[in-house]
Amino acid sequence: MTNNQKAPNVKMIPVDRITVLNPRDRNKKAFRQIVDSISKVGLKKPITISLCKTSNEESKYELVCGQGRLEAFISLGQQEIPAIVVDVSEEDRLIMSLVENLARRQHRPMELLHDIGELKKRGYSDTDIAKKIGLSREYVHAIIHLLEEGEERLLIAVETGQIPLSVALDIAESDVEGVQEALAEAYEKGLLRGKKLLTAKRVVERRRRQGKALDSAKSKEGRTRISTNTLVRVYKKEADRQRLMIKKAEVTQNRLLFVVEAMRTLLADENFTTLLRAEELSTMPRPLADLIETRTGS
Repeated sequence: MTNNQKAPNVKMIPVDRITVLNPRDRNKKAFRQIVDSISKVGLKKPITISLCKTSNEESKYELVCGQGRLEAFISLGQQEIPAIVVDVSEEDRLIMSLVENLARRQHRPMELLHDIGELKKRGYSDTDIAKKIGLSREYVHAIIHLLEEGEERLLIAVETGQIPLSVALDIAESDVEGVQEALAEAYEKGLLRGKKLLTAKRVVERRRRQGKALDSAKSKEGRTRISTNTLVRVYKKEADRQRLMIKKAEVTQNRLLFVVEAMRTLLADENFTTLLRAEELSTMPRPLADLIETRTGS
């Protein structure tokens, strides 16, 4: 720190005077870790707040950075919290909050989508947003396009790593035939292979049958533009469903491999094959025979 730089002035601020204007849903396990850390070693970094202009004599503040730390203090029954008071505009508060979110080791992708959407609603261009948060303009433009088009299913697939962002954009901008071409091109480029290709096809088919949004029961006339808060909630629900589906698929695959391996071992036994011929059971379904042959060859 140079002589010209002043150390931030940390003040003790009553927690009941601090308002969280843009609250985020918190991971319970991560929040519990914050609470445990503060209860054992204290607060390592003060929160950042901004003084509100009010006609009342009692000062009020708006949170800039540190929602988790503030909520942890409240849960521990603390009346005051160390805070750095800054004088910034509402837009700058949002930017500072976003920067802190990006700097976290385990920030959640949907929080990033939420913040990008907030900046867009406040009139920032794609280029401005990209410069402020340190991401490429192309990435920001792609995310905003999917948000504005209400592409919930594609956004969830992107954020869970099932479909690359570039492929999701191609799908969003294509008709039925174009979607298939986009998948084929992604396969040729090596962007979608194996399980990812199958998963992408399921996402596309579900999108075709049930619509871009997850709340397909609502009519298009009654549905307003998708809110980022709603997107966060449906993301959690869909991500959990996708993880369960993947786990079930892996269990089924392991069971099938067990059956194939058992049949391969039995067919190598001459007594077993003799018994099959005697019972006129010397043939089997072609898919199973192909699997056994493949395993034998490997």
